Amino acid sequence: MKLSSFSYIAALLLPSLVAAQLSGPVGPTTTRDSKRNKVCNVLNYGGIASKTSDIGPAIQSAYAACKSGGTVYVPPGDYGMSTWVSMSGGTGWAFQLDGVIYRTGTAGGNMIVVDKATDFEFYSSTSKGAIQGNGYIFHADNKYGPRIIRFVQTKNFSIHDVILVDAPAFHFVMDTCSNGEVYNMIIRGGNRGGLDGIDIWGSNIHVHDVEVSNKDECVDIKSPSSNMLIENINCNWSGGCAIGSLGENAAISNIIYRNIYTWQSNQMFMLKSNGGSGSVTNCQFLNFIGHSNAYSLNLNAYWSSQTVAAGSGVAYKNLTFSNWKGTCANGAQRAPIQVLCPSAVPCTDITIKDFAMWTETGSTALYKCENAFGNGACLGTGKVGAYASTITIKSQPTGYSAPPMPNRLSTLAITASVPIPTIPTTFFPAAKPASTLLGR
Repeated sequence: MKLSSFSYIAALLLPSLVAAQLSGPVGPTTTRDSKRNKVCNVLNYGGIASKTSDIGPAIQSAYAACKSGGTVYVPPGDYGMSTWVSMSGGTGWAFQLDGVIYRTGTAGGNMIVVDKATDFEFYSSTSKGAIQGNGYIFHADNKYGPRIIRFVQTKNFSIHDVILVDAPAFHFVMDTCSNGEVYNMIIRGGNRGGLDGIDIWGSNIHVHDVEVSNKDECVDIKSPSSNMLIENINCNWSGGCAIGSLGENAAISNIIYRNIYTWQSNQMFMLKSNGGSGSVTNCQFLNFIGHSNAYSLNLNAYWSSQTVAAGSGVAYKNLTFSNWKGTCANGAQRAPIQVLCPSAVPCTDITIKDFAMWTETGSTALYKCENAFGNGACLGTGKVGAYASTITIKSQPTGYSAPPMPNRLSTLAITASVPIPTIPTTFFPAAKPASTLLGR
């Protein structure tokens, strides 16, 4: 496929964007080595390396011994887990997962909860540590089960070099967290909604160099959230990235998504609400490449899959969508640009520029805007008021061709076991990951 004239390598070198969106440093405040002054090996706390064992109680005991400064260590090997663990209040500690944990329990909730931790790191030193959720067992019966990992009110943290596979429900949730970094991960779930890859709400979080495969959210920001940078993401057969769903008192600001590759997904990016109140402000969506997705840019304030929330609508303002390239599945059936806003709360100060998406089926593509004002595409440029416009694009836009990512999936399982993948070393065309894998 022919490369577009845009230099993606040049676009990657935008340090001012990082400084502008993140409000301060992210990650642990002390080194990984300092946390290894005390190591609590789960095998010394009753753990057994066996898929038929239950490593949960051993993890809980090891954490109790290392929560005030140390490393909970799960060495290489296979471990069953039927008792979920909740690790609350730790400071200056780490969870080193070098083995593979297999879910065997059937309870709901979360397999691993890290609550109110400070100066915390979750990682694999080999880049092979994994949690296999075996979600297909639930999904074969049309059921859901536990989430894999949930961080709650945790700050100054990182999670990296870890593999999450086949969650019975969501894979990784960050709930009211701050000053965090997520990187060098792969998440591979089943071909079903409700199996979100990464869900975040909080402040000052950097997510980068991550691949997600599922059929729901890739990397999703929820309210309230501010000062987040999401970059170098490969949504490899997924639901796509999103902000929402948003309801009453939405509060989203100062967000950047950039260098996002999306393949065979529901959308390249969606902002979604239905009724509600509050605002989404000062956000940028830069350097997106997509192929074979249903929707591309989809801002839908009438999203019918969401129950109508109290309020006249969420206010979307000062949003920029720039340098989008690639192809959508059918540009006449699902418009590559769709910006649908309520007349009571119009979208304002929206910018769409350098947008070049073409259709893989047919010979036309639509741009649809309602009550959306700013510059570019079908946006209204006059006085703010009730407004609707549909533009039909009848020829290929200049520069729409863009490089695909390697190893694009052709299918996802739902009622069969999902194999544990390896963490890749590239996440967006021409973009070098910020750090090498620990296991290389």
